[in-house]
Amino acid sequence: MKEVTHTYFLKPFLDSIIALLILIILSPVLIVSIFLIIFSSRGPFFFIQERIGKKGKVFKLYKLRTMTHKTRDADREILKGDPELTKIGVLLRRFKIDEIPQFINILKGDMSIVGPRPCLPEQLEDFDKNGYRRIEVKPGLTGLAQINGNIHLSWPERWVYDKEYVENISFWLDIRIIFTTISIVIFGEDKFIKHPHV
Repeated sequence: MKEVTHTYFLKPFLDSIIALLILIILSPVLIVSIFLIIFSSRGPFFFIQERIGKKGKVFKLYKLRTMTHKTRDADREILKGDPELTKIGVLLRRFKIDEIPQFINILKGDMSIVGPRPCLPEQLEDFDKNGYRRIEVKPGLTGLAQINGNIHLSWPERWVYDKEYVENISFWLDIRIIFTTISIVIFGEDKFIKHPHV
């Protein structure tokens, strides 16, 4: 009953309040970042992409642009040292500043602060049974897979963590994920890699 109350009532309420407060507090960082993007490389300052939300609903996800503005394979993993990252983009990604606009997605109700990361629509056809569990809840800004390796994990490994989150969702699990995410921002996610048993 506690998990149901958290998932359907407390979690959406806290998501909205926290997202609004963070957008207000970090607005100077967001504004400065936007100006740096505009003056350092050609292209828009926002990167907008269709993603899959709860129950397969498609929504537009917002991020700050960190790469050169050109057409590329949408599902290509962007790792440290990628030649298409801009100089400003490297900094924005390192400290997760490029993710700040997703608090707008949270306010709109498309996302939660904690949950499986929203995937591209074409990834649905690659899901295994664990992958399909992830769309039972709202996607998140950070999640269990993100604090255990994120892009350093294979997709099936990430889906194992997503399934684990869906099956064990709770207020305290969300709190643990949030505080671990803060540590990752400070120390780097390569220090938190933990491969699950697939």
